[in-house]
Amino acid sequence: MYTITLKGRGDLEEWRDAARALLQGGVRPEQILWRTLEQERSLFAAAPADLPPALPHDGSITVSSDFLKLAATVVCHSDPARFSLLYRLLFRLSRNRQLLSMAADADVVAARQMAKSVGRDYHKMTAFVRFKELRLPPDTAARRQFVAWFEPDHYIVERVAPFFQRRFNDMDWLIATPKGSASWDGRTLRTTEEPAEKPDLQDDTDDLWRTYYASIFNPARLKVKAMTAEMPKKYWRNLPEAELIPQLIAGAESSVLQMAERAASEPQPFHHRLQAVAARQPQPEPLSAGTLAALKEEARHCTRCDLHCRATQTVFGEGPAEAKVMIVGEQPGDQEDLAGVPFVGPAGQVFNEAIRHAGLDRQALYVTNAVKHFKYEPRGKRRIHQKPNQSEIQQCRWWLTREIELVKPKLIVAMGATALYSLTDQKERIEDVRSRPLPFPDGRTLFVTVHPSYLLRIPDAARKAAELRRFQKDMESIQRLVASFASIDSASSPSP
Repeated sequence: MYTITLKGRGDLEEWRDAARALLQGGVRPEQILWRTLEQERSLFAAAPADLPPALPHDGSITVSSDFLKLAATVVCHSDPARFSLLYRLLFRLSRNRQLLSMAADADVVAARQMAKSVGRDYHKMTAFVRFKELRLPPDTAARRQFVAWFEPDHYIVERVAPFFQRRFNDMDWLIATPKGSASWDGRTLRTTEEPAEKPDLQDDTDDLWRTYYASIFNPARLKVKAMTAEMPKKYWRNLPEAELIPQLIAGAESSVLQMAERAASEPQPFHHRLQAVAARQPQPEPLSAGTLAALKEEARHCTRCDLHCRATQTVFGEGPAEAKVMIVGEQPGDQEDLAGVPFVGPAGQVFNEAIRHAGLDRQALYVTNAVKHFKYEPRGKRRIHQKPNQSEIQQCRWWLTREIELVKPKLIVAMGATALYSLTDQKERIEDVRSRPLPFPDGRTLFVTVHPSYLLRIPDAARKAAELRRFQKDMESIQRLVASFASIDSASSPSP
């Protein structure tokens, strides 16, 4: 059994030198007891053993830069088990170089959790250090000097010191902690490993911190759990503004009521100036009632369902007012919501390619959706499509019905179950009615197919290709129906 004693103050080199000798000596992880000097001073500390002689080796030991980066962070952790964990990873990496890519491995998980904890501690130190100025004699020519006290969880002083050197380069400062100190005198950045004692200092800027914090505290947006997660209570005793937090929380409800009473009852002065400028602008000619343009303008202000609250805008239909074919989809997607035009996103590109191969001209089609507002669920920075419910489809059917009355298409193409339900009020399976002409009120024809977004969601490449070919055939069937309408119109026209 080998006992290896390290300072354990966040220095990667001391662990790496010992680990290299052990690995070259063929020592297995379970044969090593790793200790720190602090543990070595205890009564029951084991006697240290010499490092083993190196076994024959065909070259230097190499590890990936990812492991070295991980190890440099993990050695800063305060857990005594960090050294044995790192050596176990190193020993296993010498036999499996892909070990770090195994996200479910217990040792890899533990190391990454330690690294994450050190990273959080680093972030908290950069956020919660409060400098206090030393009172120097009036005739002193030296630069102003500041001292701060912080209590980190891990050995991060040397790691975080360069951040403060860059941030406060123009002043002399000392940051003291129980795990070492860092100082800057304008020329040299120094760090020490010796524990420091908390200085007893007062500073006039403490009142400034309290004033600043009290002024930015918004009782209407108070979330205690979120606040304490970002500013844990263990840091409060070293933050001058933290002593205000309990009373600010206690008085939050009454402060909100006072804010409501002080709310402005009259618009701000600039509001009247904006209104005056708007009144001087020439007003557009009123749109003719009973036209698509007038219906589109009316739909811009639609509030028939709650979807308008979160959507960017109403995405109305687009195409000739006397189009023979009306294409009805489900609802706008993310790109359509931003552009205000239907079928311009990924599903729109699939649709455009299919009708192009079928010989259909999009400029001759009226393209719209059963629902005019984008329904989505936010996930980070992305907006994920959500299917509209029955009530939302029914509310928006009013607009689709007006579009049909004004355009008077001979053929209506329902793409997807939402469009089919909006048009027929029936919840039929697409496969039961797909790819064949169906009678529709007022002598029109209904043709049902899938929505292009369905094709994009098929994971299997072979099945996806087959469904794309089938969708292409549906577009070709629509082209033949359009051609038959043209033949009928030509035959029914009176001879000159």
